[in-house]
Amino acid sequence: MTTINRSANSDLLILTWIDKWAPVWLQPYLYLARLDRPIGTWLLLLPCWWSIALATPGTPDLKAVALFALGAMIMRGAGCTLNDIVDRNFDSQVVRTEARPIPSGTVSVQQAIAFLFLQLLLGLAVLMQFNFFAVLVGMASLGIVVIYPFMKRITYWPQAVLGLAFNWGALLGWVAVRGDLTATVGTLYMAGILWTLGYDTIYAHQDKEDDILIGIKSTALRFGENTGKWLIWFYSGTIGLLAFSGYLAGLGWAFYVGLGFAAAHLFWQVLTLDINNVKSCLHRFKSNRNFGLIIFAAIVAGQVL
Repeated sequence: MTTINRSANSDLLILTWIDKWAPVWLQPYLYLARLDRPIGTWLLLLPCWWSIALATPGTPDLKAVALFALGAMIMRGAGCTLNDIVDRNFDSQVVRTEARPIPSGTVSVQQAIAFLFLQLLLGLAVLMQFNFFAVLVGMASLGIVVIYPFMKRITYWPQAVLGLAFNWGALLGWVAVRGDLTATVGTLYMAGILWTLGYDTIYAHQDKEDDILIGIKSTALRFGENTGKWLIWFYSGTIGLLAFSGYLAGLGWAFYVGLGFAAAHLFWQVLTLDINNVKSCLHRFKSNRNFGLIIFAAIVAGQVL
């Protein structure tokens, strides 16, 4: 097998737990699934946990919490694999992504497709642990997942489509617990979409120069120097919709206290962001895990107290 190519500007870190502990033959597949960078799994998982907590009086069921964590890790990996298959020609033209398994030749397209199907089967096995309506809702997300990698070719708003996909777990978590869909979880889903529009716009600013060269569109390019103003709208909408969802669910005072801390975190992101500094963008993007955990804790506290 071809050795994984690394450089200081590569998307792959110089050394990770994968290099230390995983068998050599398995390493490219783990990198293909982005298991070395868990932030994507967190951002996919947290809306699931929000809805589980919102749908459950008292503390959420630990089995459901664990199953969604496993499912998020698997399906985030599947999404990354699909994205790399579709974007392999683009990735080979960008320094940050040229070392990824497919463009570097450590995994063939055929092997990546087989790996994708394996991940989808594992994801289905997790999904089958829930009720039949939850299975249908989960499978319905695949259409959005499939079209997302192509959106950056035709619209400056691929982040909106990513928001639809990455927050689908909010609907699924609620259905897994309650077996229905209501305005409460619909509001939560919309809050998540606006949140994703914010954090993924920040992320996209890292790649804007390369995106211009190879013809890829993003909200970062659409907003440009006005990004801060757009983030204020997105994040204000996120907090407002979360508050309304908490109100519809009848959450107690502790939820709104936690929501205040979460709002302060988003305000910090906007206030300190330097869209022309890659490290600034990456740090604030990754900090959204903390925001999501604050919201999860706030919802649980609002249920318990």
